[in-house]
Amino acid sequence: MDLKLIKNLLTMISDSDVNEVSIEEGEFKIKIKKQPDVVQMRGPAPVNYMQLQDNPQASQNPANTAPAPAAAPETGTKAPAVSPSSKTIIIKSPIVGTYYEASAPDQDPFVQVGSKISKGKTLCIIEAMKIMNEIESEYDGKIVNILVKNAQPVEFDQPLFEIDPA
Repeated sequence: MDLKLIKNLLTMISDSDVNEVSIEEGEFKIKIKKQPDVVQMRGPAPVNYMQLQDNPQASQNPANTAPAPAAAPETGTKAPAVSPSSKTIIIKSPIVGTYYEASAPDQDPFVQVGSKISKGKTLCIIEAMKIMNEIESEYDGKIVNILVKNAQPVEFDQPLFEIDPA
């Protein structure tokens, strides 16, 4: 496929309401997406807390942090789930792993029921394959309900928090 043709395709897609396009010509395949499939995790690199327990100095050296997790499987862009009982928003797990309410067992939870949150605030950590992934809020509001317990395994797309956006 011609590079000029690809550039024209990118321009047309960016100017349209189309979110995703896949093209196959023989062995050449291209897939273009405007919006990501899952919640993007922002913030500092995930920290391997097992290393920190063995070596407290590891937190001072970024080289000891774990690499970023592999991309999650494609599932299509989803709107936030709205609770049927009210106008609350359900925050779901973007990955499979173990839910932790705090950065360490002796630390306070990131959020509690009634906590005011803002976009970008860390809500929890989900450990996946020994990598600690901070899950951040995409909404402003107040935590109405926490739907999982500390150290509980969670599945992809499992509801974690109920947030009142008011």
